[in-house]
Amino acid sequence: MKAAAIQLCSGTDIAANIAVTSDLIRAAVADGASFVATPEMTHFLQKNPEALRRGVEHMEADIGVAAFSELAAELSIHLLIGSLAILRDDGKIANRSLLFGPDGSLLTHYDKIHLFEAALSKLESYREADSYAAGDTPVTASLGGLSLGLSICYDLRFPALYAGYAKARVDVISVPAAFTVATGKAHWEVLLRARAIETGAYIIAPAQGGHHADGRKTWGRSTIVAPWGEVVAKLEDDTPGFICAEIDTAIVAQARARVPAWRGDTA
Repeated sequence: MKAAAIQLCSGTDIAANIAVTSDLIRAAVADGASFVATPEMTHFLQKNPEALRRGVEHMEADIGVAAFSELAAELSIHLLIGSLAILRDDGKIANRSLLFGPDGSLLTHYDKIHLFEAALSKLESYREADSYAAGDTPVTASLGGLSLGLSICYDLRFPALYAGYAKARVDVISVPAAFTVATGKAHWEVLLRARAIETGAYIIAPAQGGHHADGRKTWGRSTIVAPWGEVVAKLEDDTPGFICAEIDTAIVAQARARVPAWRGDTA
């Protein structure tokens, strides 16, 4: 399977973000991708809690959910929307990944478990829990002949989640993200490679990059890592675009045979 990771610089205009994302998804499919993944907060990047709440909708009313479902069906692809801000039935907001099948159906969704918190400087601090409610359930899904484990951004720092996916023998793990510049520069690639090495799975990490309308700056550098830890595709900057790589289950099996860290009941 050829997979693509989309890089965006999403802003606060939901319709405009959907249009830009759709164009890049079409370009990736034209390049041969049959599985496409987009970054965290694909259609609405808004750090102001009040403005965020005014913009979110329930799944059935969200125009992004409808648009991306239709696009997956039109292109006949598996489409992972890295995350959308979605209003839950209890009135709280989820940071939610959505996986659509080639017929446009919603195959599964995953709510980000680990919510970002950092104090990077006196002027730059984050506490995602002020706006979002955490999920509590890891999610795996079938991706044609592959298996996929879902995660989002800050989850990357919590290896126990990935250990569960390794034990479940997934072939690919998605890490859609919106890393800050400071944390991205220091930690992004090394954490992605570490998660690939320790799980023996491909890591596909589509990212937000650039200077966003809400004032934040993100690192970009969307990356795909093979199970042995080598980077097989990467954008070298923070501008919108996409990368592609072949996902080969034989390479997954080879990596796990060479270092059988998750074999048997002692895993």
